[in-house]
Amino acid sequence: MGGADRLELCGNLGLGGGTTPSVGLFKSVKKAVPGVPIMVMIRPRTGDFLYTPAEIDVMVEDIRTFKSLAAEGVVFGVLKTDGWIDVSKTRILAEEATGMQVCFHRAFDMTPNPADELDAEAPLTQLAQIPNIARVLSSGRGTSAPKSTQPLRIFLRVAQTLSLEHRTSTTPLTILPGSGVNPSTVSQLLHDLLPFGLHEVHLSGGGWIEGGMQFRKDGMGMGVGGRGEWGIWRTNEDAVRQIRKVVDEAWNNRKRV
Repeated sequence: MGGADRLELCGNLGLGGGTTPSVGLFKSVKKAVPGVPIMVMIRPRTGDFLYTPAEIDVMVEDIRTFKSLAAEGVVFGVLKTDGWIDVSKTRILAEEATGMQVCFHRAFDMTPNPADELDAEAPLTQLAQIPNIARVLSSGRGTSAPKSTQPLRIFLRVAQTLSLEHRTSTTPLTILPGSGVNPSTVSQLLHDLLPFGLHEVHLSGGGWIEGGMQFRKDGMGMGVGGRGEWGIWRTNEDAVRQIRKVVDEAWNNRKRV
């Protein structure tokens, strides 16, 4: 279809960044594309990434469920009140996901901006020391990855160093740039980051489309507001295909520094 090598599956993608998908959605997608690895978002609600013990219990149960259904991996992120990574809770979830790939999602971008490069390394160092975490999804702590390539270069370099220090060659820590990646931005992103060890990119590849309802009751809704009230979020297969073509061409012509 679009050419993606891997899928991240979540519910409510257009509303607050996505939440844990239903089991029915997971089974349906796995049946539709049986050869494509599926990473499952583990996020019990929208909002911040400060989770109560009860919410962590929910996340643990969700990991167990999707592990039993042969998901490739899980995607989550947990922070403390000060904005830094909650290492202890992250470790609980990562250990529950033993045997799966684990991606720490863009909660990473909500951590405090570093005062210097050494501070930029600290969160990655913490994550590299937690078993099973193989990937960090990041926009470079900016509003979009294409606008934050300098921090992403630092993250890529740090991740390579940490992989040598804390990992075996089979479980490197990978930086996965995401947010704002689309057919008009991906080429420059690849140009800026491929020389620094970039191996993959992340994108939603979608947007809002008009729903099919002809009757829309005036003044009524479910409290979502905006396009999400009556619109539907859909992945755009053509956009994914365009990006895949650009990525393949750039990868074949890549040069490293």
